[in-house]
Amino acid sequence: MNAFKNQLTQAQERRLCALDSWHRALENIALRMDSPEAWHEELLRQSDEMDRQRIVSWQEWRDLRIAADQAFLRAVAGEDYHSGHIDEQTSEIRD
Repeated sequence: MNAFKNQLTQAQERRLCALDSWHRALENIALRMDSPEAWHEELLRQSDEMDRQRIVSWQEWRDLRIAADQAFLRAVAGEDYHSGHIDEQTSEIRD
């Protein structure tokens, strides 16, 4: 079980933790359903902080913000309340 113990540099571990935190925030259904705007702002804040600390590249920062924006649009469209799946390409609901 110790296969990865001490295998990562401090910078790699910090990056991994920051990205994990961002993805956990992305999957925070309770906040997303309660306050989509606050949820979106948190995703953007974490993306900006990773950029400020130079944890992610400019392209990665941009991709995180785009993913946050797209997820926000799906959330305010009611994705969590529909039984169907929303097509990523067309934003249409499919069964």
